[in-house]
Amino acid sequence: MAEPEPVYRAPAPQRQGDRVWLHLLLLLLTLASTTLVGAAHYASFMSDFGTRPVIQTSRLIWNGLPYSLTILGILGAHEMGHYLACRYYKIDATLPFFLPMPLVLTGTLGAVIRIRQPILYKAPLFDIGIAGPIAGFLVAVPALFCGLALSTTLPVPRNFVGAELGEPLLFRAAEWLVWGTMQHGLDINLHPVALAAWFGLLVTALNLFPIAQLDGGHISYAVFGRYSTRITLAATLVVASLVLVSLSWLVWTILLVAMLVFVGPRHPPVIDEDAPLDRTRLVLAALALIMFVICFTPAPIQVMDLIRPN
Repeated sequence: MAEPEPVYRAPAPQRQGDRVWLHLLLLLLTLASTTLVGAAHYASFMSDFGTRPVIQTSRLIWNGLPYSLTILGILGAHEMGHYLACRYYKIDATLPFFLPMPLVLTGTLGAVIRIRQPILYKAPLFDIGIAGPIAGFLVAVPALFCGLALSTTLPVPRNFVGAELGEPLLFRAAEWLVWGTMQHGLDINLHPVALAAWFGLLVTALNLFPIAQLDGGHISYAVFGRYSTRITLAATLVVASLVLVSLSWLVWTILLVAMLVFVGPRHPPVIDEDAPLDRTRLVLAALALIMFVICFTPAPIQVMDLIRPN
């Protein structure tokens, strides 16, 4: 007779009260900052690689909402995946904190939740860690196809100056499915919804790096136990080496090193550290690896002068 699966859900703890007003305020501020940035992206989209003038009016702000709602939907789904998994296992966690930042390319620094009690077993740790990337991915993929369908194809001006976005494997596949083989001299003028989806794929890849207490670090620790510390150090070296490929990795590298300095490379231990994960979770771990590969790009953002011959 098969042994019953262990019960990982502990008795409900005394939940600390959420400051709902603070979560709502940050959400509204992030909605405003991403809408402003989205309006700028929409103006850039309508300019057709800078070949058409775009009149700046107050109505242009409303055109930033598709970008804003898309990126907030992806980030919100990611964090709610973590939050709902915590609630399932009766682990105390906050509602998502959205982080506004109107001066960056995204309009936001992302979103986070804070888990307010230790996670004692591998299975809940794994489920909480992987729930966020899966939820965000499931929103980002249809947004990507929708955004690409709203995009246009145009010849790139001879002396166009702008940012070139690295294309993950999933992005390239979606691009081919929507637009087919691109004619020579043409490029895709990304609609802001597609741009938000691109950021969503990047966020998924960044979180799935198997480092310390990132989502990928939780998954790695649940699968490999104490050996995940070596994976953390190796993955950090890989990220640092990516700076040689693209300077856009510099800030992420600094943040990762700072995290390792303050919290250490070793993941907080669980009671059943040496117990193997079940087959279903191992399959999900493999799927998380696939998600990382198809969402990753070695050069996310390159600012360059694209010179086209006559």
